[in-house]
Amino acid sequence: MKTLLTGGSGFLGKYLYTSLSQKGEVLKLGRDHNSEIKCDLAFEEPKLNFPFDMIVHSAGLAHRIPKTKSEIQQFYSVNFTGTVNLCHALEMGEKLPNTFIFISTIAVYGKDEGMDISEHAPLLGNSPYSLSKIKAEEFLINWATQLGVNLVILRLPLIAGPNPPGNLGKMIKAIKFGYYLRIGKGNARKSVVLASDVANLVSTLYGKTGVFNLTDGIHPTFNEIEHYLAKKYRKSVWTIPLWLAKLIAIPGDILPFYPLNTNKLRKITFSLTFSDQKARAELNWNPRSVIANFEN
Repeated sequence: MKTLLTGGSGFLGKYLYTSLSQKGEVLKLGRDHNSEIKCDLAFEEPKLNFPFDMIVHSAGLAHRIPKTKSEIQQFYSVNFTGTVNLCHALEMGEKLPNTFIFISTIAVYGKDEGMDISEHAPLLGNSPYSLSKIKAEEFLINWATQLGVNLVILRLPLIAGPNPPGNLGKMIKAIKFGYYLRIGKGNARKSVVLASDVANLVSTLYGKTGVFNLTDGIHPTFNEIEHYLAKKYRKSVWTIPLWLAKLIAIPGDILPFYPLNTNKLRKITFSLTFSDQKARAELNWNPRSVIANFEN
């Protein structure tokens, strides 16, 4: 089987490449020197000189808060236009792929709180990141339906593994260097998933279709994650009461570069989990606990 992988140099992409390579030939498409097909999907359509059995589209822009119109546009250029350019290039080839796998995000739901949210929930995300992913999903669903391509959309939460990006990476750094503060009791639960588990599943999805949430099914509390990391780095985690955190957050509602605001505090202190029962039933998804396998 021949697979085209975008985003192969990213955190998840490296796991995807390793897992997919065990099933057949994998070519990476991207801007970096390690990609066999050099292309910036945000601005151009790639030249694909041979057909692929499966496409794994993992390239995307995330883990940043846009501060200018140009940065906002970047999300749409990379996440939406990049997807369109890839699909147009595939149409120009001699044969369409059997399966297209799109790495999406639970951010499309636009939720700050909730428990066991399923794939049937409305897509209410309104940030540049979530809106660009929603547009890409909608485009792919229409494209795949019209052309008869099997489409799998995977909506991922926080992705764990050694040296992760995003909010989890920031938490690890803060605990490691001793400036992390727990807010309240840390009982809010969050969905997380191991990058290696996602990659192992993706390599089995040839011929599959559907939209799926992926989590570890345990949804650890902040306290549990903090305890694991504090023990690993032999650090203490200091706690500030919730009432004090609420006072500290107020200036952030006015000052854009202040590190904490009411909305961020809400996300930290409210549980947000997603159901992966559909993936378990249809894809034989059997994830491992993130806490028990953090370094894998």
